[in-house]
Amino acid sequence: MKATIWHNPKCSKSRGALAILQERDGVELEVVEYLKNPPDRDKLAQLYTDAGISPAQGLRLSGTEAKERGLPDADADTVLDAMAAEPKLIERPLVETEKGVRLCRPVEKVEEIL
Repeated sequence: MKATIWHNPKCSKSRGALAILQERDGVELEVVEYLKNPPDRDKLAQLYTDAGISPAQGLRLSGTEAKERGLPDADADTVLDAMAAEPKLIERPLVETEKGVRLCRPVEKVEEIL
């Protein structure tokens, strides 16, 4: 099974999800450091749709100016535009497999798509 993780190595949750993926037999893993290689707006929209969450639910609030900018209450297009322009606004880790996408907070949510 192929799995892609949008990863931030400084994040303990992201490292935890990555460890689960690395320990699982049969997982062909692609690690994307999203702060260096961010997904484009269309990919973000697809990830959130496949995860069954809104872009606002995938918004990183801690350590960002998302609240001050009113992004938690903004429409999906505004949030996606902001995330595409500033990838630090993307909550992590996002994991995609053929079984779906999960925002892995808590990290054990990755098990749902393995």
